[in-house]
Amino acid sequence: MRLFSSLTNRIFVASALLAVVSIALGIYNVNVAVTTQAEDELLRGLAEARTLIEQNRRNDVKHFTSMARLIADLSKMKAAVAEADSNTARGVVVEYQQELAADLFMVTDRNGRVLARLDRLPDGALVPSIERLSGVRRAVAGKETNSFVAHPGGILQLVSVPIWILTAPEEPEILGTLNIGFSLNWQAADRFRSLTNSDIAFGVSGEIRASTLPPTGWPTLSPLLTRDGLSRRVLLDSGEYIATTVTLGSEVEIDGPQPASLGVPTGAAKAIILRSRSERLAFLRPLHRSLMFIAGIAVLAATVLSYGIARTVTRPLGVITATMRDMAATGDITRRIPIPAAPHWEDEDARLLASTFNSMTDSIARFQREAAQRERLSALGRLSTVVAHEIRNPLMIIKAALRGLRRDGIGPADVTTAVADIDEEIARLNRIVSEVLDFARPIKFELGPTDLNALCSDAVKACGADGAPLGARTTLDPRLPVVVTDAERIRLVLVNLLTNARHAVAARDRAPESDGIAISTSRINETRVAIEVTDRGTGISPEQLPRIFDPYFTTRRTGTGLGLAISRNIVEGLRGSITVSSRSGEGTTVRVELPAS
Repeated sequence: MRLFSSLTNRIFVASALLAVVSIALGIYNVNVAVTTQAEDELLRGLAEARTLIEQNRRNDVKHFTSMARLIADLSKMKAAVAEADSNTARGVVVEYQQELAADLFMVTDRNGRVLARLDRLPDGALVPSIERLSGVRRAVAGKETNSFVAHPGGILQLVSVPIWILTAPEEPEILGTLNIGFSLNWQAADRFRSLTNSDIAFGVSGEIRASTLPPTGWPTLSPLLTRDGLSRRVLLDSGEYIATTVTLGSEVEIDGPQPASLGVPTGAAKAIILRSRSERLAFLRPLHRSLMFIAGIAVLAATVLSYGIARTVTRPLGVITATMRDMAATGDITRRIPIPAAPHWEDEDARLLASTFNSMTDSIARFQREAAQRERLSALGRLSTVVAHEIRNPLMIIKAALRGLRRDGIGPADVTTAVADIDEEIARLNRIVSEVLDFARPIKFELGPTDLNALCSDAVKACGADGAPLGARTTLDPRLPVVVTDAERIRLVLVNLLTNARHAVAARDRAPESDGIAISTSRINETRVAIEVTDRGTGISPEQLPRIFDPYFTTRRTGTGLGLAISRNIVEGLRGSITVSSRSGEGTTVRVELPAS
């Protein structure tokens, strides 16, 4: 993937991803912790509401039972029940019903017949045949009971106690019953709601009888009556709720308008306690929005910071890389990487790398100078041997010519021949000394605008200056630009190459020079040009080809082996290149490439 091919991108993506993951994990943990705490708080509140309702109901049962015992033990109540006096019994009922605020206050005789009754129940909720209820019958039999009676408006919790007197020791006589009831209706549900801050529903046999919630939601609550315990997700019109179901009584009697239905046990009485998740957890929504906003800002800041960190790391590396690229393209190892003076935001490792690189290039330049000096000294050592050999031969010829001039009776022809030999050898010595000096001393270039096409034509003429014209074919590119170089040095290189080509063609002795030598120019690109010298001479063997640029290597008897070495020094000193390709017996091509400026 090219996205990760850049060090900047890798550092940026890695640091940004690390920041985003860290922020996401932090936000997630905060969100989970807050949500879990809110859920736990909701469950604790629901459990507290359940405990409060059960405790309140037990207190009501205990209170009404105690009051029922107290009232049943009154003398006038016993007298009224014993005489089956409804008026007296009703007077007592009215007095205590107002004091207790009971939903039902009822007195029956020993047969279960109602003597007095006051209630605050809906019309028709309890019919006159109430004596058929099992709680009343058990009280008539002398047993205190706590029972439930379902009616259309709710569930009545009925406390029934017997009214009795002692006619003999340990033999009580049952005179009748006293029944006090309180209803679990919408009023009781509303009261529990104010106590527990929860919604309440009472039901029996899969049917809701009273609730603080609207009747439209009762069908959804009805299935909760079939099971006890927690229900975590209850969807109503007003939102999402969490609920718990509490069993109030195991058996409930249904009391309705039909006498035949009285006293028939049915399912357990249950209360459903609900708390709204939507309402209780509503504070999480703005919290989530705030967390998302903070996360977005943090991610944006982390992204910008990551990019800035990546740039501070890779920008100095980019400078180092660019400098290396320029050095590779130009071959100039003297270039240095700039180091900022005030490195407040600069990477110390990049500074160390730049300093080390500058030190390395300085060391390489110094080693190159020392190596060049050692090579030059070594070459001069080898040169001394070559020069001694090359000079000795001309001196021997000069010495022999001078000895001939000392002879007596020498003729004019012999003098002319001896003088010509001496002159030729002196020219040879002068050429040897010039080449040695050109190779040994540093080259000083004089740059200027140069027309390479004209320079090539001039070099061809110069090679024929000794009287034998060089018939080389020229192919000059008219689109060649004017280049900035040392024209005289390049002319020397071309003359040297053309001279070598001429000797190679002459050594083969197979074709006129006009067919054996060619020189051409071409434009490589916008910044470089090329010159090629081609001959169809003897060529160079593969064994000798790697050594042709070595100083003092030559295949000609009269050569010094410095011509190509000097030519390479000139071309490379002008930041160009020179290459040779050859096949033995077929010819040689020398290619010189130069920068346009």
